[in-house]
Amino acid sequence: METVELKVEMVGIHEKRLRKSLVKLKGVEKVEVDAGRQKVAVRSYIHRNKILKAIRRGGLKADFWSPQNELLFGSVLPLFCLSF
Repeated sequence: METVELKVEMVGIHEKRLRKSLVKLKGVEKVEVDAGRQKVAVRSYIHRNKILKAIRRGGLKADFWSPQNELLFGSVLPLFCLSF
């Protein structure tokens, strides 16, 4: 079993669409969504590319989570939000 982390561009209404796209896949055990960071963690027996394809087929922009995303959403974004 593997946990795949993805960056998915979404707003609140897209979370339902995201979950619907992933529930259709056999082998998905758990889906965790952090909408504020636009991060999705999928625990499954399915290959990571198949998960990415399913999300994109659902009409959402997605890519694999990278260390650059962690830096951006972990430090810069809170400072940006506080400045307004």
